[in-house]
Amino acid sequence: MKILQTLSRLYINDLNSALQFYGELLGSPAAMRFAIPPIGLELAQIRSILLIAGSDEALKPFRSTQATFLVDSLDEFKAYLEEKGAEILRGPDKVPTGRNMTVKHLDGSVIEYVEHSNWPEK
Repeated sequence: MKILQTLSRLYINDLNSALQFYGELLGSPAAMRFAIPPIGLELAQIRSILLIAGSDEALKPFRSTQATFLVDSLDEFKAYLEEKGAEILRGPDKVPTGRNMTVKHLDGSVIEYVEHSNWPEK
């Protein structure tokens, strides 16, 4: 059970201009980019930044989530977090990259956990 990467989340309205700016700033192109039309969001990752774009209304349900942890086993983290008293707010659900869940930790922080379905062998 490992956290493979921590992503800082930035909530924005225009993904294209943000991709250009952060790509130049970080010296790297987007590693991935995809849309989730049913909820009106587009996401892209540049290094350790997760850009989440949409209208203010589309972003509203997600703004309280403070970070994304990419993990090797969502099921193991779910069991561990529940044992420690954390509250599972959403999920686990299928997402374009694999599966995710949103968790409220005991200190009140809200974190998204994601297990990529195409992550290299553990």
